[in-house]
Amino acid sequence: MHYLLEFLKQLTDPESIIKYGGLSLLLFVIFAETGLLIGFFLPGDSLVLISGIICASRPELLNINIITLELSLITSAVMGNVAGYWFGNKMGEKLLHRNDSLIFKKKHVELTQLFYEKNGGKTLILGRFLPIIRTFAPILAGMIKIEMKKFMLFNIIGAILWIGLLCTIGFRFGKVLWVQQNIGYIIIGLIIITMLPLLVIGYKKKDKNSN
Repeated sequence: MHYLLEFLKQLTDPESIIKYGGLSLLLFVIFAETGLLIGFFLPGDSLVLISGIICASRPELLNINIITLELSLITSAVMGNVAGYWFGNKMGEKLLHRNDSLIFKKKHVELTQLFYEKNGGKTLILGRFLPIIRTFAPILAGMIKIEMKKFMLFNIIGAILWIGLLCTIGFRFGKVLWVQQNIGYIIIGLIIITMLPLLVIGYKKKDKNSN
């Protein structure tokens, strides 16, 4: 049990994922975080950013150039969404009637549905930059049976923008000494920034329900 808890702890630490698991674990976490129910707690944004920083500052840990890294991450992100779409398409009805558990919360589906109502198919692009939404958007797309061609278009565009932007920023800043020395603070700041839109949406929903 102790080893399992330690492993789960490492899965939430971007530096540990890359240090101990290398490229394989990095790609698996991005795959899981972008479409599997268990992935909503994984550090997608910070992991993509840190992978770019490490590619620039400690290339021996990944042993891969930035172009290949970004293409690999984009592929994992796209395939993760495909898995999420398939799961939602096959298990949608059961999910709607499922009780809350450790890895499933109805409020996450409701939050994503609210985001869909506001942004439509663009949720698959915008949601890439938002924790929780990123995980549940493809699942909900499968549940409401969005056309596959339309889904794949938004899926690929979203993955390219998400990975391309964050990983490239990380790579550029990874060459700066201050960034290398303050990765921990950068991760915390990124988490706060990405959670703010969700807090706003949640507050509006709560305010709407109370009226």
